[in-house]
Amino acid sequence: MKKTLLLSEIFPPVKGGSGRWFWEVYNRLPREKVVVAAGQANNAADFDANSPLKTYRLSLSSLSWGLRSLIGLKFYWKAYWQVRKLVKEESIEVIHCGRCLPEGFIAYLIKKTMGIPYICYIHGEDVETAATSRELTWIVHRALAGAEKLVCNSKNTADIVLNTWQAEPNKTHVVHPGVDANYFVPAETDLAVRERLGWGERPVIITVGRLQLRKGQDMLIRSLPEIKARFPDVLYAVIGEGEEKPNLVKLAQELGVAENVAMMSELSDEQMLQCYQQCDLFVLPNRTIGCDIEGFGMVLVEAQACAKPVIAGDSGGTAETMVIGKSGFVVDCTRPEPLAKEITELLENREKRENMGNLGRQHVESSLDWSQLAEQARQLMLSVK
Repeated sequence: MKKTLLLSEIFPPVKGGSGRWFWEVYNRLPREKVVVAAGQANNAADFDANSPLKTYRLSLSSLSWGLRSLIGLKFYWKAYWQVRKLVKEESIEVIHCGRCLPEGFIAYLIKKTMGIPYICYIHGEDVETAATSRELTWIVHRALAGAEKLVCNSKNTADIVLNTWQAEPNKTHVVHPGVDANYFVPAETDLAVRERLGWGERPVIITVGRLQLRKGQDMLIRSLPEIKARFPDVLYAVIGEGEEKPNLVKLAQELGVAENVAMMSELSDEQMLQCYQQCDLFVLPNRTIGCDIEGFGMVLVEAQACAKPVIAGDSGGTAETMVIGKSGFVVDCTRPEPLAKEITELLENREKRENMGNLGRQHVESSLDWSQLAEQARQLMLSVK
């Protein structure tokens, strides 16, 4: 394996699906062959001190990723020289980019000036968002064209890259994100844990993810009046932070379901795992907002690993996370009615939920465990000339 620089703004301790993906994959590769150039973050020094991966922290955030603004130009100029220095000091032979923008374009500049090849990870929402700007489209086209390999997190993302961005089919590959099936494990119902979470014996639906429009937490809140008619004490635990939080709180109050919604954030890893294990049903009610989509949906995989049935919106790559009709369902989440119907039917049938959860666990163990996916990624990396 060539000496590799993983270049990614998003990397632990920053929480997020792509950061977890990179940690799980690169932590399983030969340590002497991997160097990480990650974005700056709170508590990064403590995390890096206990990490087996050699990690540098660079300034990879910017208010602009375009080239027409002085801010964008300064960002790329500074980032280019930081990465160029690392490439020389660490004798880097190949760069792996966490996204096409900005990391992919930085690597494109390095390749043009130093001849270092690179591969680029694609997540779906990144290229869809870039397509809304002529300037960013120009940049991303060059980042994609210059890459040796394009690693897409789903078939849906690969279709976008091939059809919208005219990428070369022979360098476009799909590697799904996954989970550590030895960490995300099922657990028996524990009333003491549920009490500590503030749930008690209520039927609990959870969503884990950033509070943003495409995640659809608002649509599930809109479905609660209908669900509440059958389950008056139902609780929707909204786990995460984001710009939509005030709107979600206001919506719950307006619909008279504030007592049925728990806004949960700042959870420890242990508490997050307990939420997966102790809930009755996991729902990611995602939908497409403009060009913003859910590229894959790792949280759906984590929930299935904990033997929970899942429901997701019919947008992006979420269908690829489950065995549709057996471990989960995909529904229209642009309206509250289909969501309420599916949730109510599952809450009414405990045996069905348990059977779906067991099938979901089997699906994850056989297809989406990190140990298998990391090896798949490693083989792909070895093919880079």
